Amino acid sequence: MLRRILLLAGLAGLIGFGVFWWLTIPATVAASALPAYQPDLANGLTTFNAGGCSSCHAVPKQDDRTRLGGGLAIPSPFGTFYAPNISPDPNDGIGRWSEADFVTAVMKGTSPSGTHYFPAFPYTSYQHARVNDVRDLFAYLKTLPPVAGKVRDHDVPFPFNIRRNVGVWKFLFMNGKPFVADASRSAHWYRGAYLVNSFGHCAECHSPRNFLGGIISTQRFAGGPNPEGEGWVPNITPRGIADWSAKDIVYFLESGQTPDGDSAGGSMVRVIRNTSQLSDSDRDAIAEYIKSLPPVEGPPKPTRKAEKKDPS
Repeated sequence: MLRRILLLAGLAGLIGFGVFWWLTIPATVAASALPAYQPDLANGLTTFNAGGCSSCHAVPKQDDRTRLGGGLAIPSPFGTFYAPNISPDPNDGIGRWSEADFVTAVMKGTSPSGTHYFPAFPYTSYQHARVNDVRDLFAYLKTLPPVAGKVRDHDVPFPFNIRRNVGVWKFLFMNGKPFVADASRSAHWYRGAYLVNSFGHCAECHSPRNFLGGIISTQRFAGGPNPEGEGWVPNITPRGIADWSAKDIVYFLESGQTPDGDSAGGSMVRVIRNTSQLSDSDRDAIAEYIKSLPPVEGPPKPTRKAEKKDPS
């Protein structure tokens, strides 16, 4: 009897491991799925700015947004990640990547070596991009200066450092679907919705997350704890910025100045450096989409503890 129980337990374990292995196979995009195409470098530049590539990948503490040698530390509840070198350097960057490698990395979160990237890389949003936009981005990146230098390894503790487990996370939080237009909306609204939900990846910071690090879909764009550490990311639905006009949002994306005279802080400063480079039309489209969001109540913001009075 005991032997039969152990045999069944072993068989169940093997089946479970097989299911886990199958579910966590890294997805790829085959080169054969990318037909001949003439890249649009101007669109690649737009995509570069909309995607905020320089925000994470530009070498820290220097002003050139095109030196994409990486190295920025990105803290999170799961460890500290370091943005990689995505310059065209053939040894330390992506100079030897194929176009299929790049599309796979951006839209599937899979490296050229066939391993999962950690979701600090916001491929959960980039998956909704158009393939040709990603191809244009790759062509544009190849025109930038190569930057030598390897970036240090991520500082992620066990068990979060096991990349195969990321496949389970992707199964839970990635749907692999392109962004679909709302037929009842204008093309201008759609442009803003597309930028916000794909390359702009606004929800990645402006949404609360569950204990597994996945965005809480019912509170998308409703703000929450800063995923990079201290502070609070604001609610950008009408519940949080109802008094902002579309023109206020456009001006903020261009200048970093809020309607009350304050200015962007923290990682949003890096974001503004990118959105300020977008066309007036694209900033206006983003504002139109954000103003159309339904009001959503975000998680309760913690209150500061009252300071103790000096008894003297």
